[in-house]
Amino acid sequence: MIDDVTKEIVRKRANYLCEYCHSPERISTTRFTIDHLIPKSIGGSDELSNLALSCRRCNERRYNFVAGYDPETKAIVPLFNPRQQIWSEHFIWSANGRTIIGVTPIGRATCQRLDVNDERYPEDDSIQSARGYWVQAGLHPPSEDPKEN
Repeated sequence: MIDDVTKEIVRKRANYLCEYCHSPERISTTRFTIDHLIPKSIGGSDELSNLALSCRRCNERRYNFVAGYDPETKAIVPLFNPRQQIWSEHFIWSANGRTIIGVTPIGRATCQRLDVNDERYPEDDSIQSARGYWVQAGLHPPSEDPKEN
């Protein structure tokens, strides 16, 4: 069980953004979840170095996977690890700020495994639609400068 102090440390460290899709927690109706980078079901711990802030969508889609399939290289690669990697080295935002684009094998595999763009759903029912509203409201995409989010 992760205590409230640890949860708040994880939330602050992530600047209140999902560490996978960068959705802002402040516009969610519920607090984000704490994700285990190495799931407890396969030996992961509750140590801070193994914890990430995750929106429910990403947490549920990640489940207990630690690797994914890169559609470009056809390789199985590790999923993005926000404790060891920098988001902007693996992902970029589309010009309209609605779509996350994986630019490395890890980025592409993570986008596919977590379905960060809801590509299986009509655009009107997807996270891309919500991101469009966030862009209009000036809340998205998040700045690379954590003080601005």
